[in-house]
Amino acid sequence: MDLKLFNTEKRIKEIFKPISPGLVKIYTCGPTIYNFAHIGNFRTYVFEDILRRTFEFLGYQVEQAMNLTDVDDKTINGALALQLPLSTFTDIYKKAFFEDIKSLNIEPVEYYPEATNYIGQMILMIEELLAKEVAYKGHDGSIYFSIAKFPSYGRLSHLDKQELQVGASERLQADEYEKENACDFVLWKAFDPERDGDIFWESPFGKGRPGWHIECSAMASALLGNTIDVHVGGVDNMFPHHENEIAQSESCFGCQFVKYWLHAEHLLVDHKKMSKSLGNFYTLRDLLDKGYTGYEVRYMLLQTHYRTQLNFTLQGLDAARFSLQRLHDFVFRLENAKGQGGEPNSFLPAFVAHIADDFNISAALSVLFDFLRDTNSLIDQGKIGCVESSYILSLLKKADKVLGVIFLPQPAIDSHLEELLQKRVQARSEKNFTEADIIRQALLLEGYLIEDTATGARLKKK
Repeated sequence: MDLKLFNTEKRIKEIFKPISPGLVKIYTCGPTIYNFAHIGNFRTYVFEDILRRTFEFLGYQVEQAMNLTDVDDKTINGALALQLPLSTFTDIYKKAFFEDIKSLNIEPVEYYPEATNYIGQMILMIEELLAKEVAYKGHDGSIYFSIAKFPSYGRLSHLDKQELQVGASERLQADEYEKENACDFVLWKAFDPERDGDIFWESPFGKGRPGWHIECSAMASALLGNTIDVHVGGVDNMFPHHENEIAQSESCFGCQFVKYWLHAEHLLVDHKKMSKSLGNFYTLRDLLDKGYTGYEVRYMLLQTHYRTQLNFTLQGLDAARFSLQRLHDFVFRLENAKGQGGEPNSFLPAFVAHIADDFNISAALSVLFDFLRDTNSLIDQGKIGCVESSYILSLLKKADKVLGVIFLPQPAIDSHLEELLQKRVQARSEKNFTEADIIRQALLLEGYLIEDTATGARLKKK
């Protein structure tokens, strides 16, 4: 089946055609490891995981890099504020990031390059850009890229060319800036002890450190080649970061940098931009502390199409919990179905068709839940037996290769809890309902509900 992707650069859906048959090379913008990642970041990372899983589902071999930005304005400011070596400071948040993506069931990728391990490659790129006279040394000793020397600058974010001309003679050292400030951007920042403390690298241009934008270009080319299939990030990365990546990479290597650009839209909280000052700022850890699971957060983040703004609310997260519980209860019913059998339909072709249409996840989930409703009805009628349930479970496992939320690792239940459950079963059989209720309350305090089913009682995590 063909996979259609909405290419940000061309603003159209295109059928994906890899550079090398059967292989897709993906570069995804990862975290700046100066703090705990927030749920807006994870909205993008979960989408990138769905993208990867879809390529794998369709039979592609995936080679993916997700960068870890460990040197930029934010990481340096954080390290200096705490008077820690840069690597000691960033290691705290690197460890936290990997714990968080595991909680969200995000698949590991092949490469997690840290910028500080690729300073040499960045210097080589800057030397090449200087040799080609598309970069220059400023009066402050820093090296800048001249956007006037790259005629197609602005093609990704579709900036107005006249707007660009206004700022083209100006220079910016800041790693991040607004669209109105489009101008020559820094490739190498000359060392400033007041700004950088003791953090610097030696280079042919003098002491200093790389600008943020050159980092991704150097790591992408070093790991995946000078032209890659897919580059993904949030819409906030489109300008200036991705625009600058295109300019410096294509100027340096003389070939197309990326074939397909994909960007995930913003996440809002209660229809407002997430902000600590508004009290609506959440890290994943904040939500886990409130009793939600990583799988529930994952489902909440994936259920809206990636090019649509996602409005996050705690009520929406409760709804995601309910939807997941429906799916998990459905799996339990299938595993215990004892009917005479029938002819269940397959939801998978329609599910896959929607996923392959630029990841139309809401339509795919609608197909899945329609199938759940219809199949539950067949179970109620005794028309689902062992053969049918095995077939349906195999379909669900295939769909879950993309979703990653249906089949969860089952935590071991302590033996004393199982003993309590059996005592409750016995108390009920003896019509000792007072004791049965006391046991139920005890299990509730341990964090478990009792679900009475046609095949017996079971414990279920609250």
